[in-house]
Amino acid sequence: MTDMAQQTGKKVALSLLLAMGTLGLGGCMGQMGLSSMVTKGNLKVVDNRYGRAGVFVLLSPVYGLAATADLFIFNTVEFWSGTNPITGKSPALVDHQVDAAIKVNQHLDGALKTVPLASLPSRVRSMDISYPDADNALMGAAL
Repeated sequence: MTDMAQQTGKKVALSLLLAMGTLGLGGCMGQMGLSSMVTKGNLKVVDNRYGRAGVFVLLSPVYGLAATADLFIFNTVEFWSGTNPITGKSPALVDHQVDAAIKVNQHLDGALKTVPLASLPSRVRSMDISYPDADNALMGAAL
């Protein structure tokens, strides 16, 4: 195998690993803010339940795209950052206290009960990742 083919294979493998990891972080529960906006828009089009049902059918592709974007993008941002980018609200849905069938909170470290990125120091403005070579990654914070 040539060096070029080997490098291409490594890039493809890294891309697949990154894509799988990204999908693993996606699909989080959240407010479904974009889908709610589409629904509110539908309700403002016509004041009749049959008309609204007709608009719903016509907008079904839009509902599907909005729900997919919510599920894999906006709800994920909400889960990890603590704020839904569409609604601007905190993730009350996943942090809501209920009498759950499976109780794990009492066995977990406190850090696993809060918004993951909320623990970053408030002075961190951004995070940068660089790849000096094929085997290393460097990460730094901009203050």
